[in-house]
Amino acid sequence: MSCLTSMIEPLRAANEIADCRAFTWRIVSETGARVPSSAQVVFDPDLTLQEAAEIDYLFLLSSPTANFTDRKAGEGQLRRLARHGTAVGGVSGGVFPLARSGLLDGHAVSVHWCYEAAFAQEFPDLPMRDDVIVFDHPRYTVAGAAAAFDLMLSFIEDRLGAEIATEVACWFQHPVVRGRGVRQKTPTFRRDSTADMLPAPVARAVDLLGRHVSDPIAVEDLAQSVGVSPRQLERQFKKATGQSPSRYYRTLRMKAARQLVLFSKEPIPRIAVAVGYETVPPLMRHYREEFGVTPAEDRNNINRFRVEDNRPLPSA
Repeated sequence: MSCLTSMIEPLRAANEIADCRAFTWRIVSETGARVPSSAQVVFDPDLTLQEAAEIDYLFLLSSPTANFTDRKAGEGQLRRLARHGTAVGGVSGGVFPLARSGLLDGHAVSVHWCYEAAFAQEFPDLPMRDDVIVFDHPRYTVAGAAAAFDLMLSFIEDRLGAEIATEVACWFQHPVVRGRGVRQKTPTFRRDSTADMLPAPVARAVDLLGRHVSDPIAVEDLAQSVGVSPRQLERQFKKATGQSPSRYYRTLRMKAARQLVLFSKEPIPRIAVAVGYETVPPLMRHYREEFGVTPAEDRNNINRFRVEDNRPLPSA
């Protein structure tokens, strides 16, 4: 819901400010049925996916686990629209069904940081970017709701000029007008900081740890790679994040494991290997310490929320 309204509202405001109908939009669902958001606010679509034609842009918004009811027909229509000049994109979890359709093959993809591990596991050949917006002609991928707002501001600027785009941003007290090439903000373990605020050695260490989720790296090797002693790294890391490098690393791997538990169908032994464990028992122990449940219990719980009387419910 947040992603959808973050795309519609700036366009609506731009039309009002410019006193013209520069932008129009329609809500599409696969079958034409009403669509409940994960907040249980219901949206009434204007048309079915099969009825969509002669549109400039089509953006998919969904949870990572979403699939078409009729996958062959749904994905076929997406490919048809793309062949006939529609620029197709995905926002947040919507990049998953878009990638399953094959329309992201050969394209760089913006993947929200909370879905990175699940996306990499399902689509290992697609290059992920941590930019908030990636435009790899003619595909748009967007990391989340605020980034969707940014993309709409860029559309407004292209159509109506920078002055109106800035006024739209100010209407909504949007703090900055971010363009392409801006990296996502990711949380650290301190409430008052994000990854882009870390000191240089710690930021390089965090980046390296993120690249070594499946093949663990020792703290000594990590320190050598960023050009400081292990003791210096421990001290700087704890000051910046509130955690030691090893504790930070374990939590990072557990978060990656949880993405795979919740947003993939990978068996637990393969998830263990994917996050750098040779066997399942240590994964189970660390997972329970981190989240209070085992991977199997976590997966069962989320599946219980997603399905009620055999009807799919939104998960994100």
